Amino acid sequence: MHGSVQMIRTIFVSALSSLLPSSGILAGIILVLNTGPAFKASAAIVGTNVPAQPLTAKRIAALPPRQQAPWREYLERSQRQMKADQAAFQSELRKLGLRVPIMPPEGRSAESVPLNKPAAWYGQAEGQRIAGIVVSFQTPAGGWSKNLDMSQHPREPGERFAVGNGSRYLGPQDFDIPHDTNWNYVGTFDNDATTTQLHFLAKAIAASDADAGKTFRAAFMRGLEYVFAAQYPNGGWPQVWPLQGGYHDAITFNDDAMLSVMELLRDAAAGKGEFSFVPPQSRALAAASLSRGLQCVLAAQIVVNGRRTVWCQQHDPLTLQPASARNYEFPSAVSSESAGLVLFLMDLPEPGREEIAAVRAAAAWFERTRLCDRAVERDPAAGRRLVTAPGAPPLWARFYEIGTDRPVFGDRDKTIHDSMEEISVERRRGYGWYRSDGTRVLDKYPEWSRTHARAATLHAPKGPS
Repeated sequence: MHGSVQMIRTIFVSALSSLLPSSGILAGIILVLNTGPAFKASAAIVGTNVPAQPLTAKRIAALPPRQQAPWREYLERSQRQMKADQAAFQSELRKLGLRVPIMPPEGRSAESVPLNKPAAWYGQAEGQRIAGIVVSFQTPAGGWSKNLDMSQHPREPGERFAVGNGSRYLGPQDFDIPHDTNWNYVGTFDNDATTTQLHFLAKAIAASDADAGKTFRAAFMRGLEYVFAAQYPNGGWPQVWPLQGGYHDAITFNDDAMLSVMELLRDAAAGKGEFSFVPPQSRALAAASLSRGLQCVLAAQIVVNGRRTVWCQQHDPLTLQPASARNYEFPSAVSSESAGLVLFLMDLPEPGREEIAAVRAAAAWFERTRLCDRAVERDPAAGRRLVTAPGAPPLWARFYEIGTDRPVFGDRDKTIHDSMEEISVERRRGYGWYRSDGTRVLDKYPEWSRTHARAATLHAPKGPS
């Protein structure tokens, strides 16, 4: 009997998906179907992802009147900057008589702009050469794109500031379809872009003579202004700025994008070592920007039944609620990015009551969600699978269902599953569904907790010890 009902459910969901591929109504129908008594034990699909909402004038107009002005100003400033950036590039093409822009070299920016060389290397020929390339690819707004190989050559007139940055797996109504294929991720914090270039320039400045250092300092300060300009009124940062819509407008913790921004601001505000050149006024602005960022992190921490937990990969810019990104990244509690945020909060020299409460609650979540005696096995044919492995180090799923802490997994067709083995082979191979990042949190937490024991016991929920 149950097998027949399951078959009917599968046929019904498939038919609905073809009619309403991205509907929130469909997501609700599927969720009900999969959580009903007949399906609770063996359901494979437990929901369908729906797109994140971009920041729009219409959404801002729905805010309480006193909150609207700073958001309107932010959106209008972003739109002006986008138009100015595109107009500058088109003017460049017209002067050159080019109808088709030159494509830049593609690669992994973080590898072509290394941050792990000896300090003297950044003042030597190769370090100075790459620093010059970095400056040449700075966008008119002051940021940098991702997936650029900056070890090849300086940007030529008429050369794009960004590679295509498009997904190879785009389908109809895909969340990753760019609004403009010719202008995609032109200025972003994704994949360590912008923050990596700024760290590199700081190292080059520290190792350069006065003349070269002047050029690099000017580019760094423009980049720092870009960081300030991109920050939302509530302290968060989008993935892309100027805004390009879609999930890119969400406050982005994914791949540690916002965390990397806050780490840069922390270093710039301190003004020590390679950041000693940052002027006092800019240090103060960096400190204030970092403070607003921290307040956003605290405000976005997911609360379930009055209890703080962790964070999502993306949060809505206006409501701070968990939001989706790519088809297989859905509103959920996430382990990897949350671990990075908790460790950053633990490193604060003088955490306040809110920071201490946030850390204790997150550590408790990592304690209760860890998976013991499990390991991820790589199968060349079927992709990764979770296997029993007595004594293996603890693991955490990438995504957890908010409220139940059940591990969940997404696929390119926007379906959400309760088992990694039920998603496509391509996604099992191409995404880290289980991670060990929580280990760093639980390893560091006992000593941190003892250091802040008195303040912690006054106001925070009970956590691991």
